[in-house]
Amino acid sequence: MMSSFSIVNHKIDPTRGATALKADGTIDNNDRVEIGPTDVAFAEWEQLGLTAPNVERMRKTRLNRIVQQLRQRDYAGVLCFDPLNIRYATDSSNMHIWTMHNPSRAVFVSADGYVVLWDFHRCSHLSTYLPLINEIRDGGAGFYYFVAGDAEEPIAKQFAGQIDELMRRCAGKNRRLAVDKIEIPGLRAMEAVGIEVCNGMQLMEHARAIKGVDEINAMRCSLATCEIAVGKMRERLRPGIAETELWSVLHAENIARGGEWIETRILTSGPRTNPWMQEAGPRRTIPGDLVAFDTDMVGPYGMCADFSRTWYCGDGRPTDEQRRLHAIAYEHVMTNMAMLKAGVSFNELTERGHKLPAEFVDQRYGVMMHGIGLCDEYPAILYPQDFIPGAFDYVLEPGMTLCVEAYIGAVGGREGVKLEEQVLITDSGFENLTKCPFDPALMI
Repeated sequence: MMSSFSIVNHKIDPTRGATALKADGTIDNNDRVEIGPTDVAFAEWEQLGLTAPNVERMRKTRLNRIVQQLRQRDYAGVLCFDPLNIRYATDSSNMHIWTMHNPSRAVFVSADGYVVLWDFHRCSHLSTYLPLINEIRDGGAGFYYFVAGDAEEPIAKQFAGQIDELMRRCAGKNRRLAVDKIEIPGLRAMEAVGIEVCNGMQLMEHARAIKGVDEINAMRCSLATCEIAVGKMRERLRPGIAETELWSVLHAENIARGGEWIETRILTSGPRTNPWMQEAGPRRTIPGDLVAFDTDMVGPYGMCADFSRTWYCGDGRPTDEQRRLHAIAYEHVMTNMAMLKAGVSFNELTERGHKLPAEFVDQRYGVMMHGIGLCDEYPAILYPQDFIPGAFDYVLEPGMTLCVEAYIGAVGGREGVKLEEQVLITDSGFENLTKCPFDPALMI
């Protein structure tokens, strides 16, 4: 039994037929383009010898990962409002940034792989080409105050009724439902109909942690696009350029290749590199500055390319102090990368990691390493000073992807250095996926 406002999705897109396909298996139709890479990106990847992901197979792999996690935990299904979890489950995209703070979309995945998407009102046409979505329902998942006003509770009650019906149909007596994020009226409405709400974010983070071959290929492609864009930034770097002007190059080159957005705006110069986490502003660089940045770039296929570099600005020679800071950051990253292999526990990485010199401990980066996929993901590998017993009691597995980080800047120091590499855990160790060169002027 389908909802009266459902669109039953076709398992095979009738528009595909014998139509020409792109390198990633998506339809090559200029008038109906799925969100994804441009011709420029495909040409660059081919020149670099990269293999595009098979998008259809990537979607199936991701859905299977979710189903596997549901069955392991004996959950009837998972309900996701987080746009990145929706993207992972369905590959459906609609106003990602806007829906991060206006939760208008949701997806339900049952333990047997039945998928229902609630999209923003009158947006069902955006996802009808996705064969793994069994139903698309128009609206109904938005019960936050901006759109629901003082009718939040009745709208949430109506939505909870739909979830209740789906769970009874798909899972019978199993009332355990994983939910990643939900507005308070929605949570209360779910509990009122007897649904046991469980930790959906934990489930989705663990599903997303292991990347299949197509996700890894998508990540390689996104990283290549990011590195090309960073190369354009390097060409533009000169004394007098504003931080925001330089940062805009990364955005423009990413979008031109079918990338999607930038998670942060962390690019700073000169004294604004210490302390870290300041955002790009109007400051104009001067000769002899360090310029440091963290890409945090969500590129083609929604895959995050997250590495950091610090450059010297100008034609002179870096100071001994600038080169010292860079050398310590480089040693920290490379030493910690060398520990990576399947079977190593997260706790061991914290305990055995490279020890920062005392002068840099107070302004250490937030993590030694973190997972990466559609965004920064599980796990967080913490410094000993920030360790949380029992929080990440797991081990590295083949197919995990991590970012290894360092920020080196003393309290009261004039400058700091930020470096970061993105890596893949393999059966025998790790592969550094990052090809962007370090600034030779700063390498000792």
